[in-house]
Amino acid sequence: MESINVEQKVKSILRLAAQQGASDVHLVVGRYPTLRIDGKLCPLSQEKVLTNKDTEAFSHVILNEEKRKNLLERGQVDFSYALEDKARFRTNVFFQRGYISIAMRFITSEVRPLEKLNLPPSLYDFTKFSKGLFLVTGPIGHGKSTTLAALIDYINHNSDKHIITIEDPIEYIYKQDRCIINQREIGQDSKSFKEALRAVFREDANVVLIGEMRDMDTVSTTITAAETGHLIFATLHTNDSAQTVDRMIDIFPSDQQNQVKSQLANILLGVVSQRLIPRIEGDRVPALEIMIKNRAIENLIRENKTYQIDNVIETSLKEGMISMDRSLLNLISEGVISAENALSYAKNRDYFKSVK
Repeated sequence: MESINVEQKVKSILRLAAQQGASDVHLVVGRYPTLRIDGKLCPLSQEKVLTNKDTEAFSHVILNEEKRKNLLERGQVDFSYALEDKARFRTNVFFQRGYISIAMRFITSEVRPLEKLNLPPSLYDFTKFSKGLFLVTGPIGHGKSTTLAALIDYINHNSDKHIITIEDPIEYIYKQDRCIINQREIGQDSKSFKEALRAVFREDANVVLIGEMRDMDTVSTTITAAETGHLIFATLHTNDSAQTVDRMIDIFPSDQQNQVKSQLANILLGVVSQRLIPRIEGDRVPALEIMIKNRAIENLIRENKTYQIDNVIETSLKEGMISMDRSLLNLISEGVISAENALSYAKNRDYFKSVK
């Protein structure tokens, strides 16, 4: 392909992805260009099957010289790609079997409020604290970043704060309103999450969004920031609240874990674990486990009894908590999702027999 035709082809595929409401684009040797729509892979069979020359040419369109160098040195590179200022894609270019593959996650330009995301407005309550740690967890591709963006944007329109986001790469771009918002991209604006987060202490930040807590240093600095007057929002790839607490504790050496338990018990505000479930009528809808730290959960964290957190969540519906299984059951009873799809995400299948 000529370079101008290659660029046009890439842009036409990405425009189609945006028009079709795709969450992802996959460009892989030996396959048609493929979109993920409502969780399903949809090959663009009207296009031709891609060759190694095609994906290499595509990569030259979306990579600058520095990113191409990183790809050759490391075997993969992460970055955000803007399509004519109309759409943005969180992009990973990587080698597989010596060929280049490209995976691109579509990021809508609109930061939607919780109501439009079918999420409970009660989650806005976590934005009203002056310090502490709030986590959104779940698998990749289940809306964690979108949920946090809604909370950050709510603060932006309703408070006078200084917000710093630390992301790899930057996803949503916020239009500053009442807040000052500084968005830092790892690799471009700072070398690492750890260094960017440590700099927050010198930047007069009130609210910090951390794209992902990946290592002990980042978790440790996050805890310190939450203790010293910062409101922290972050994500983890964990399945539920109990596992989230355990992961944050277990990342530390055993001789530090008692101190970390005490710190977490003090700073943790809540955990939302999120799944996007296919609707009966298409699209996807969120199912949530919501854990709001109360005295009981605080004590369970201190006493290393996180296995009992599920019981507290299940019996604290009046406090705004809900288990994943109850959330799924509610969606079934409302006729939104099928029992079959719900069961594939259930923690305890027997729950569906015992709870009415």
